[in-house]
This record gives sequence, C-alpha cells and structure tokens, in this order.
Amino acid sequence: MRWTAFIPAVLFAALAALFYFAIFAGDPSELPSALIGKPVPEFDLPPVEGLETPGLAAKDLKTGEMTVVNVWASWCVPCRQEHPLLETLRQRGARLVGLNYKDQPEAARRFLGTLGNPFERVGADRSGQVGIDWGVYGVPETFVVDGEGNIIHKHVGPLAPKDIEETLLPLIEGHAR
Repeated sequence: MRWTAFIPAVLFAALAALFYFAIFAGDPSELPSALIGKPVPEFDLPPVEGLETPGLAAKDLKTGEMTVVNVWASWCVPCRQEHPLLETLRQRGARLVGLNYKDQPEAARRFLGTLGNPFERVGADRSGQVGIDWGVYGVPETFVVDGEGNIIHKHVGPLAPKDIEETLLPLIEGHAR
C-alpha cells in the first residue's frame, strides 16, 4: 500500500480540526471592526422628521466627551428589548446619541414616544448608507467614541446589563480621566 493512499484521510482530518477550532474559538457575537481606533466616518444626518431632537453629524462626536452611539430602528425587536438599558446608561452619566437606521419617521417618533427618548441627538439614516460606512451588520449595534471622534469599541446585538456594567461604563470612565 502506498503512502499516497492516506492523503485524503489526512486532509479530511486537518479540515475537520480546522472547522472544530473555528466553531469553538472565541465569542461569535464579537465581530471585528476595522474602524476600532480610527476616526468616525464623515457624515451629516438630519433629525428624524417631526422629532424635537437635533440630527447627528461626525462633528458632534468630536466634543472632547466620550459618546455612546446606538444604532437602532423601530422595526427591530431587540432594539425594543434593550431600550430601557439605554436610559439606565444615560442616567449613569453617559452621553448617548442615536442613529435611526432605515426607518420611517412616524415609526421612529412612535417608538421614542412610547419607550422614551434617551438620546441627546438622533440622526435619521433613511438610506442606511451611514450605517454601512460605520460597518453596521444589523441593528442594534452600539459604539463607544472617544472625545476626539475615534471609535474605541463596538458591540453587536442588544445590550445586556452585564455589557453596560463590565464593558461600556468602564470604557467611558477609563477614558474620561
């Protein structure tokens, strides 16, 4: 029997090992972002039509103050679930702004009217282009931006109390010093 007869079995074993490590290595909710450590993309979004809250632009994130940017939509069920935590985050002293992603103005107003508006500013990204520029995979997503306008953290999916206590608040407090 020739040694070449074992090549398919060896290749199969190597591929199986690779898949095994890929499946069980790391946290699948932590998607890498090429923007970490880089300035926020340039953008200038109008406010949600009919909402008293001002719109959002890149310059609003370069204020010298840490900012949490939450990407949300009224049609997003996990956004509704995480929304009370955003108010908690605001009450704990975080500066919070929103990017309303691919939403209808009346639906966004109703969402914030029903659940409360924790945002200092809300930009209406009706086309979704700004979300794409930020590398948004889906809503909700949350970014932490330092006072110079650099993205320092990205959280994909709905926030949980643990995320606020163990990640967001320590990041904000650590950079504020």
